[in-house]
Amino acid sequence: MSMARFKLNDALEILSKTPKVLRMLLGGLPDEWIHANEGENTWSPYEVLGHLIHGEKTDWLIRVQTIIDHGDSKTFEAFDRKAHLQNKKEKSLPMLLDEFAAIRSKNVQQLQTLIIENEDLNRIGKHPDFGIVTMRELLSTWTVHDFNHIAQIVRVMGKYYADEVGPWKAYLGILQPK
Repeated sequence: MSMARFKLNDALEILSKTPKVLRMLLGGLPDEWIHANEGENTWSPYEVLGHLIHGEKTDWLIRVQTIIDHGDSKTFEAFDRKAHLQNKKEKSLPMLLDEFAAIRSKNVQQLQTLIIENEDLNRIGKHPDFGIVTMRELLSTWTVHDFNHIAQIVRVMGKYYADEVGPWKAYLGILQPK
């Protein structure tokens, strides 16, 4: 497989579509589907959505702004990947989907005003674990992060019927151990 080079417009398109994909995939499903997980210490689709919202509020765009304002002279704040698990499940799924769509739309619009030139993609920042990273790497990661969690949600949902598919399980890669 040939790997593509990063293109900001492609990334913006993908980032813009993720809320719609999640709404189509999850909207209207019963709670047992939304709160199903793969076992202890795994996330349900509801929790994945909470994680995505938390990242929109506290990570991606803040790191973009840190690179623009400080380059590698200021290390990014560490991101608590499990902070969303502290939230009580008081919001309905439709409320979370709406919140994610609104904040992602705002963030994509702001990103479009911050990254003007291709040279901006070469700016560097400092990650607390990885050291020097580029804006291109950060934005590529944000995009692939969406794919990662969409795949996670689909895998969890597929496994919800794992015991019901009978002998076809042998042909369903999503149900096979890694």
